[in-house]
Amino acid sequence: MITDLNERSRDIFRQIVDSYLETGDPIGSRTLSNMLRSKLSPATVRNVMADLEDAGLLYAPHMSAGRIPTDSGLRLFVDGLLEVGNITNEERESIEGQCAAVGNSVKGMLEEASSALSGLSGCAGLVMAPKTDTPLRHIEFVSLSPGRALVVMVTENGVVENRVIEAPPGLPPSSLVEATNYLGTRLVGRTMSEAYDGIMAELEDHQVQLDSLTAKVVESGLASWSGDGAQNGTLIVRGQANLLEDMSAQADLEHIRTLFDALERKETMLKILSLADTAEGVQIFIGASNSLFNMAGCSVIVSPYQNAREEIVGAIGVIGPTRMNYARIIPIVDYTAKLIGKLVG
Repeated sequence: MITDLNERSRDIFRQIVDSYLETGDPIGSRTLSNMLRSKLSPATVRNVMADLEDAGLLYAPHMSAGRIPTDSGLRLFVDGLLEVGNITNEERESIEGQCAAVGNSVKGMLEEASSALSGLSGCAGLVMAPKTDTPLRHIEFVSLSPGRALVVMVTENGVVENRVIEAPPGLPPSSLVEATNYLGTRLVGRTMSEAYDGIMAELEDHQVQLDSLTAKVVESGLASWSGDGAQNGTLIVRGQANLLEDMSAQADLEHIRTLFDALERKETMLKILSLADTAEGVQIFIGASNSLFNMAGCSVIVSPYQNAREEIVGAIGVIGPTRMNYARIIPIVDYTAKLIGKLVG
């Protein structure tokens, strides 16, 4: 807790973090002593820095006297000392202009919002597209090639959504017709989430019956039954190249390489963004200090956005090095999330 630090420790800690966010370099006690408003000797500053290091808030990245904040230290700073700025008129107009340039296409608007965030923040922009919560009028499966099929969904308000899915090898065309008929009777007039719940209830029903019929076989170790289900949104990533700029140290390059590996595993990003489904306002995940986003050297700032019924339908944010400009980026993410909520209705 920031209240556990006395005023002198808070001032020194704030100066160290501010310096790190600006330069990325460790700072020593002599340099820090000259920067502080209060006149403290390098020895006094050094003692305070040692206490902050013992508390897990600072560490020395090299064999030198310089210190930088740990992920836990950054977390404490963001929660207790950060003074969040205001979005500028230029930033607001830039976001609004890019989002409005694509007309009525929700997907296009979200892509532009992600690109706008990327450009303004210098990080990679992330958007989790809203799940379809409008009742469906039509659904159809079309075979594209072995192992691939197209799903065409038309909502009652006329929005058409096409998704390419992987189909089991050797699946006959007749199975796609059966799937169209089966889901058509259960989806039409219902939202995807309502239909999903209904179908899962049916599957659980069948599982109970199956378990009952095969209990003895299972007990004898000759058979087993397991199943799971999951829903994912659609992830849009823009501006990964920004993450490679201003990265000179080998450690930074290693962090970014790790980041790109995670970006390839989109389900990881979807899980992170989905955390916003149960949260209000901007959420900040800093490096390894958060068990839900364990990636040293990288941070995520994300905010949910709502539809006209004030239901959370998606999330938007940025991902980049822990040394990002939190004070500037947080209000940009917050404003963009609110703007998207208005545009998606």
